Amino acid sequence: MLKSIDRPTLIASLFILVILCAGTVYTVATSGTASFIAPTYLLQQLKIAAFLGIVAAGMMMVILIGQIDLSVPWTLAASAMLATAVGGAWAIPVGLGVGLAVGLVNGVGVAFLRVPPMIFTLGVNAVLRGLMVMLTGGFAPQSFATPVMGWLANGRLLAVPGSASLGLSNSVLVWALISAALVFMLTRTPFGRYIYATGNREAATYLSGINTRLVLIGCCVICSLCASLAGLLVAGYTSKAFQAMGDSYLLPAIAAVVVGGTNILGGQGRYSGTVVGTILIVLLQSVLSVMQMPEAGRQIIYGLVIIVMLLVYGRSSALRT
Repeated sequence: MLKSIDRPTLIASLFILVILCAGTVYTVATSGTASFIAPTYLLQQLKIAAFLGIVAAGMMMVILIGQIDLSVPWTLAASAMLATAVGGAWAIPVGLGVGLAVGLVNGVGVAFLRVPPMIFTLGVNAVLRGLMVMLTGGFAPQSFATPVMGWLANGRLLAVPGSASLGLSNSVLVWALISAALVFMLTRTPFGRYIYATGNREAATYLSGINTRLVLIGCCVICSLCASLAGLLVAGYTSKAFQAMGDSYLLPAIAAVVVGGTNILGGQGRYSGTVVGTILIVLLQSVLSVMQMPEAGRQIIYGLVIIVMLLVYGRSSALRT
């Protein structure tokens, strides 16, 4: 049974238990109640995890092919800001359209122009930021999200009868649907096999007759679409879109993917690990928030996690070769 469980996923799951225990001990010691493991609190954390989980799902696709997407923060923000600015029935199509356009631009730059993805996507992120400031002055002209966006983020199709706080948020259901679609794609379709093959050896995959350029573009589009969808949900959750709303999702998303066992050099990783890694990062954020650690300290922790795991994967990759 244990042999069938991915080792990084198992380790991350154990860390989740450690965080839950630490959070419970801290809240009991400070407030006298075990509020950290209360059902309402855990459901709220799961709701918050859905936003990060969708971003991490897209990020995993580009990491699997050995790339990185640093345009996620402003793809998320631009999608939300333009969606709230347009409003009405066109809000969600416009928001997702931004993600599609950004993904295509990133894909063409990486696949055809062969610009290093870290540099190219960072440039795209800066362009998006400049465009949003120019078009909106840094603020969405319409400050409120549409009712549909609010319902997707805060509504409850699966609610406990007689309770306004218990039940799964619609955002969690959206995350579950995205997850199911990506798992099916990675495990049951040729495109999923091409993703892993491209991440392992792009040149060999190309010589075997697979159009690796289309694989690169497809992964970039999926990543940007996930970021734009997360932006729409975050805007619905907060009832507004605002400048730099996506900045707090970049490092945690990368950390969730890496902690979940996906090789940051590409070609290896299970989606279940990304889900567990997302929950771990959200609970870690919650514990640090309860302990009143400054944002700078949290970013240091995320960075250290990524650096340590990168060193581990880099050494294991070198040993294999």
